[in-house]
Amino acid sequence: MAYSNKPADQSDKSEVTAAEPNGLSPALTFLFAFACGAMVGNIYYAQALIGLISDDLNLHGGMAGFIVTVTQLGYGAGLLLLVSLADLFENRRLVLLTLGGTALGLAGAAVSGSATTFLISSFAIGFFACGAQVLVPFASHLVPAASRGRTIGNVMAGLLTGIMLARPLANLVASEFGWRAIFWISAAAMLAVLVLLRIALPQRQPQGGMRYGAIIKSMWHLLITTPALQRRAFYQGIIFASFNLFWTGIPLLLSEQFGYSQRQIALFALAGAAGALAAPIAGRLADRGYTRQGTAIAMVTLTLWFLIAGWAGTAISIAALVLCAIFIDSAVQTNQILSQRIIFSLNDAARGRLNAVYMTIVFLLGSSGSAIAAASYFYGGWWATCMTGAIMGLIVLGAFATEKASKSPV
Repeated sequence: MAYSNKPADQSDKSEVTAAEPNGLSPALTFLFAFACGAMVGNIYYAQALIGLISDDLNLHGGMAGFIVTVTQLGYGAGLLLLVSLADLFENRRLVLLTLGGTALGLAGAAVSGSATTFLISSFAIGFFACGAQVLVPFASHLVPAASRGRTIGNVMAGLLTGIMLARPLANLVASEFGWRAIFWISAAAMLAVLVLLRIALPQRQPQGGMRYGAIIKSMWHLLITTPALQRRAFYQGIIFASFNLFWTGIPLLLSEQFGYSQRQIALFALAGAAGALAAPIAGRLADRGYTRQGTAIAMVTLTLWFLIAGWAGTAISIAALVLCAIFIDSAVQTNQILSQRIIFSLNDAARGRLNAVYMTIVFLLGSSGSAIAAASYFYGGWWATCMTGAIMGLIVLGAFATEKASKSPV
């Protein structure tokens, strides 16, 4: 694989080939992590502000749900169509283009005067925000195999932090400056990140030989011929659904049973962001060969803490619920890091496509969690929601228990 560890601005010469990369500096690792978190956070801002946006743009009733759905559809399309390009186009340029596209989408959302223009902008935000999933395998290319798990963990910690902070940040900014302000602020942040990455990122030109159509077609082949990809995408998809289940249901519980305001719910979500601290630990476990043990621990942790969350909701214990949020998020993040460590080790030349397939499946399965949460909470209350999350944990734990019999390479 050809790439250069020098920033592109320092040299216009053709890239050199190295058998083993030297790794990332702490500063560049932080920049990767911050960029991933800032980009992915964009798909969650509107979710927190759906009431304010729909009222302002006269999008009422059942149509208000499209504010979230369209952004998610855009992200799913980007995962499939853009992330795979990391195996075809120079990665640095691709990342910069996605940042520019995200900034334009955010600016479009900020100035929208109608529901139509906002929804179009929302799709663009989701579509280009998937550039974060170009950065993750990009980072893995730039480090030796022995430290790949640690690097992925550090970068993914930034990504998860962006997800967890997006909703409370959007609520806090909107309460002071209106709902449009968060889109303007994030657009400016995307441009700042673009400039920083333009200066700091090395170039990485994938090996040629495939056309875009062949790249897309090969993704299906990778899926049906790679058991580790199938399993890990299934595990994380169900676990991510449980993550969405918890974070869709908990605001309902906090507002109805605890009488929390939007600001207090935002502060609760900030406390849950501490789960991102598990990512670097998970990366180190993977590098030391404890992937199977770490996976089992994550699945058991998820199941147990959903049961504790059910009790905490009925006991009206906010301290216990905060711990539940932290441990559930930690379990989700741990399995994600371990899974991506495996995925990126399968085929160096196809990391972009492998990640595109993996994340598309994870996103599609995970998006069901919000709908399941709404239904379970409506018909059975908080205990039903938590029992559903625990059952999801048992499903993946049962599937994981069959790995040895199937001789899966994970």
